[in-house]
Amino acid sequence: MVENIATDLRGSVVTGLSGNEIYCVDMLGYHPGNLLVGNSVYARGLIGTFSSGFRAMIGGEVTPITQTIAEGRRLAMDRLMDEMGASNGHGATGVSSEVIFHASNIEFLSVASTIHQKEGVPTSTFTTAADGQELYCQMDAGYTPISFVMGNVAYSIGLARGIGGMFKQLVKGEVRQYSDIFTTTRNLALERIIADAKAVGANAVIGIKTNILPFQGTTIQEMLMVGTASRHEIQNEAVQSHEVITSDLTAEEMWGLARIGYTPLQLVLGTSVYSLGFLGGISVSLKNLVKGEISEMTELIYSAREESLGKVKQQATDIGADDVVGVRTYIYDLGGGMIEFLAIGTAVKRTQSITTKSDQLIPQAIITDKDTFVNTAELSYGTTITSRPTS
Repeated sequence: MVENIATDLRGSVVTGLSGNEIYCVDMLGYHPGNLLVGNSVYARGLIGTFSSGFRAMIGGEVTPITQTIAEGRRLAMDRLMDEMGASNGHGATGVSSEVIFHASNIEFLSVASTIHQKEGVPTSTFTTAADGQELYCQMDAGYTPISFVMGNVAYSIGLARGIGGMFKQLVKGEVRQYSDIFTTTRNLALERIIADAKAVGANAVIGIKTNILPFQGTTIQEMLMVGTASRHEIQNEAVQSHEVITSDLTAEEMWGLARIGYTPLQLVLGTSVYSLGFLGGISVSLKNLVKGEISEMTELIYSAREESLGKVKQQATDIGADDVVGVRTYIYDLGGGMIEFLAIGTAVKRTQSITTKSDQLIPQAIITDKDTFVNTAELSYGTTITSRPTS
C-alpha cells in the first residue's frame, strides 16, 4: 500500500497535516496529499475609496465593500479548488480564508491540505474548514462534509466617531436604534453562510468560526463566518423544521453532545449598544481622576450583558431548544461613550435520533498539537521582522 501511495502521488508529499491529523484521516480511509494554496491580490486603494463615503454613516452594511471582499475570498477559494482538481484530490481539509495587508495591496489567501481516498472510487469530492482531527470527530458524529462555506458583512464603525456629538444628548442606557442596526448586520453573515449551504444541498453548517476583522486605514470592519456545509440524516421534528441547522460548537463538543443525544439547532447571537449619556460621561471622566470603582461603567456593562444574553435566551426559546451551550461574550468600544456587547452560542435539542458511530473518541482526535517552531528572529537580529503563518 505504501508503494502504491508513493507512485500515485509521484514523489514526496508536502502537507499541512500534523501527525495526529494524518492518523485521524487514515482512520477515515484517506491518505495525505499536498498543500493547496489559492490567492487573489487587490489594490488597497479600492477599499479606501469605497469606505471614504461612509465615514459619517449612521451604521449598517457597506455593500460595495462586502461584495469586493467576498469576491476576493471567492477567487482565492476557486484557485485552491483548481489546484485540488489538478492533483486529483478527493478532499481538502483545514480550508482557511485569510486577508493579508501588504504595503499597497490586500491579498486574499486560502490554504488547505489535500487528502486522497485509499480504496474504491469516491462518489464526490469535498472541502471542509475542519482540520484532520475535527473532521474525524464530525464524521464519527454522523456529519458528511460537502463544502467549505462562508458568509461575510462589511459594516461601518464610524457611527459614534463621526457623529459623537449627537450622543451627548442621549440619556444613559440602551440605544435601541443602534442595537437593531447591529443585530441586523451581525445576522447578515449568518444568513449568507446558510445560503451557501443550501446551494450545495446541505442540511447543516457545523464548526462555524466567527472573526471580526478591522480594515486598516478605514472605519470599516468585516464580520466573517466560515464553516463546513454538511449532510446529516437526522429524523427529528424539531431539527427538520430548520432547513439548515447551524452550530459553532467545536468538533469535540459536537461529538460529546451527540454521544449523549443532543443535536445543534441554531447558532444564536444577541447584541446590544449602550450609551453612557452626557451626564454619565462627565461623571466617569471625573472618577477616572481618583482610585476606586466606576459604578456607572459597572452598571452599563452589566445591563448590556444582561440584555444580550436575554436576546440569546429568547431566540433559543422561540425555536424550541433545550439549552444554549458554548456561550461566549465580547465587548466593543464604539467611541463617543458607546459600547456594543455581543453574546454568541449554539442552541441545542435533546433527541433520541442522534448518536455517534464510536463509543469513544480516539486520543489522536483530541490531542493538541504542539508548536515546534519558536520565532526568535526579532530578538536575534535586533530589528523588526514581520512573519505571517500561512496555514
